[in-house]
Amino acid sequence: MARIAGIDLPKYKKGSIGLTYIYGIGKTRAAEILAKAAIDPDKKVKDWSDEEITQLRVVLADYTLEGELRSEVNLNIKRLMDIGCYRGIRHRKGLPLRGQRTRTNARTRKGRKKTVAGKKKAPKK
Repeated sequence: MARIAGIDLPKYKKGSIGLTYIYGIGKTRAAEILAKAAIDPDKKVKDWSDEEITQLRVVLADYTLEGELRSEVNLNIKRLMDIGCYRGIRHRKGLPLRGQRTRTNARTRKGRKKTVAGKKKAPKK
């Protein structure tokens, strides 16, 4: 099992998919990284040699990943809230901030769906 950037990569997945388990790496970036490291994207993680893993770590040193990236994103959100801009206010209130509707479907604000029971009919006399 390859351990890269503090994450255990799944050994039975292809390299291009396995790298996406690292926060900050998607499919496109994983393919780009494997190309720079000269590793076949279809090769399983368990079949990587020690030299390939070392080469991968060298290539990944150029990217902001995992904890550092998470803290950077959180600092950006905190900065928006501190300056009081529109996006910061929406973050503070827990509302959608990219123009989505909020009358319905705003699960970020309302939480999980709660089924409301229908009104009971009054008995006839």
